[in-house]
Amino acid sequence: MNQEKFFYDNKIPKAFAIACIFWGVVGMLLGVIAAFQLAFPILNFSDYFPYLAFGRLRPVHTNAVIFAFVGNGIFTGVYYAVPRLLKTPMWNKALSLIHFWGWQFIIVCAAVTLLLGFTTGKEYAELEWPIDILITLVWVVFGINLFGTIFTRRERHLYVAIWFFIASWVTVAMLHIVNSFEFPVSFMKSYSWYAGVQDALVQWWYGHNAVAFFLTTPYLGLMYYFLPKAADRPVYSYRLSIVHFWSLIFLYIWAGPHHLLYTALPDWAQSLGTAFSIMLILPSWGGMLNGLFTLRGAWDKVREDPVLKFFVVAVTCYGMSTFEGPMLSLKNVNAISHYSDWTVAHVHIGALGWNGFLTFGMMYWLIPRLFDTKLYSKKLASAHFWIGTLGIMLYAIPMYWSAFRSYFMMKAFTPEGQLQYKFIDIVQTVVPFYTIRAIGGTIFLIGVFIMVYNLIKTAKAGKFLASEEANAPVLAKEYVAPANSIWHSLIERRPLLLLVLSLIMVGIGGLVELVPTFLVKSNIPTIASVKPYTPLELQGRDIYIREGCYNCHSQMIRPFRYEVARYGEYSKAGEFVYDHPFQWGSKRTGPDLARIGGKYNNVWHFNHMLSPSSMESATIMPSYPSLYENTIDKASTNSKIHVMRKMGVPYPEGYEAIANQDLEKQANEIVTDLVSTDKHIKISSDKEIIALIAYLQRVGRDIKLEEKTNK
Repeated sequence: MNQEKFFYDNKIPKAFAIACIFWGVVGMLLGVIAAFQLAFPILNFSDYFPYLAFGRLRPVHTNAVIFAFVGNGIFTGVYYAVPRLLKTPMWNKALSLIHFWGWQFIIVCAAVTLLLGFTTGKEYAELEWPIDILITLVWVVFGINLFGTIFTRRERHLYVAIWFFIASWVTVAMLHIVNSFEFPVSFMKSYSWYAGVQDALVQWWYGHNAVAFFLTTPYLGLMYYFLPKAADRPVYSYRLSIVHFWSLIFLYIWAGPHHLLYTALPDWAQSLGTAFSIMLILPSWGGMLNGLFTLRGAWDKVREDPVLKFFVVAVTCYGMSTFEGPMLSLKNVNAISHYSDWTVAHVHIGALGWNGFLTFGMMYWLIPRLFDTKLYSKKLASAHFWIGTLGIMLYAIPMYWSAFRSYFMMKAFTPEGQLQYKFIDIVQTVVPFYTIRAIGGTIFLIGVFIMVYNLIKTAKAGKFLASEEANAPVLAKEYVAPANSIWHSLIERRPLLLLVLSLIMVGIGGLVELVPTFLVKSNIPTIASVKPYTPLELQGRDIYIREGCYNCHSQMIRPFRYEVARYGEYSKAGEFVYDHPFQWGSKRTGPDLARIGGKYNNVWHFNHMLSPSSMESATIMPSYPSLYENTIDKASTNSKIHVMRKMGVPYPEGYEAIANQDLEKQANEIVTDLVSTDKHIKISSDKEIIALIAYLQRVGRDIKLEEKTNK
């Protein structure tokens, strides 16, 4: 058979690898800083640099680790593995370069805009609409290049790694487009098209499956390629990989509602999420075992090879996370874990162990081959392995301890039936765990610096292979399947069929969960007393979101005795119908704010935001002095009211024209109350703190009005 000569282009994998390592250092460094900020609030530097306060820094950290570090890691592996699996170069070099530089530009835009306070307030989807559009365009470029390469391949069958890459591409596209459906207010401001319960369901349908189809399935593709390569052994079971792939992508998409257990989400959706989450154990562990069993007979090599050590721990952490995830979807367990540091530990076992260690192992294997040399130092790589493992343990164990300690203190009552501990008492007990967590993150980061040094020395010792020559026969136009081939081989050689079937498999779960929530009105009952936010309250809500307050405070009281006793009446679905976006939160570093309105007077809020420690000496909350200097953006009020009205919020026709008059009237009332209560306060009515006070005083009060009406 005629052999064709062609060349693999190593320049793009090299570029993505460098970007992956660089952004990994940046993202993890920001994570360490944020961790120390929680333990030592003075490190927020909010008096001088409001852009570096925890509320703004935390989403930069998560986006940097997920989309910059892990994203570039995915593309490194894809651009290296796909051509070699398909025996053809990537389809278009120009598209490869557009993809690389476009993705780096997105990362820079994300970091700058989030630090400046431009955020949608939706976890893992904080980026504003222009960047969302740019992500879509770059993702399409990646898809065109990927499928162009598949269609020009010289290898008939698609290897299992490529199945995962295809499913990841189509599902991430679907998730991003649906969740990012937003109504622009201005160039860098938008409101989620969805509201309240619907927005929460869409967000966590996206949030959970962003973990599934960005942090998991593409990395499984990398596992299926790089682990057998490093071990020099075939994948343990071809049939198990088939079961793993199809069952995983079908079941994963249903599990999002387990992030919303005991909330105002309809019970049927919560139960559906729980059921499918439990079923996820089987395919997830099938993949883990397929990876570990691939190393059967090679354990002597594992002891000697740091690359395989990283891979073994990575796959083990994948198994741990995918066991823990279904366990956390059980309602009795979720009651403990949700809003606690248990979730933080769970996420970082996956991020540091699964994504981090698999990436490190891939880099230690790949860089020497790109530079045609041997790894500079196996001893340094092994040292990195042990330091990284210690860092993970010091990070995760204190978070588990903190979660259980805070849970038991939260629900403790005195013999007289009163709550035994104040929220601040609980905060004080967990701060030492935050310190240990920050030390663990620092140790993990030290290991990364060791890797950077080792890889730089490796690269300097070799010579970069910009392209590698290869030979393969032309793909035959006619194909006769072997007599012993199984039915799945028909799908493997038809990439479009694989793409369509993957979309159908992930689309079923999304449609079943989302459509009833939007079409069946009885699922989200309304409450007559719930009214739209006033213009001043709306401006204050946007300030609350801009400063990242949702990172530490929830607005969702679950129907537990200790939560109702601590925070007030449990939350109802109808309370949130005008919340674009919802603000239920996913972590309580501070107390829940669902009933904060009217709990304290205006002066308390004024002093609390200026100097939290003046109101509670043990607090770890940063101060916000910039709110007392910045003026309310009244020029945006008209557009904000207009957009809200277009999305169905019942403001009167033409209310935009007089909205600022109502804003100024309410602001003057708050200032009058402040001055009359405390003669030392001097503030003008156009400052942002006044809008924020208006919003905080409004939160949760509509339902109280309803209760009084019923009485």
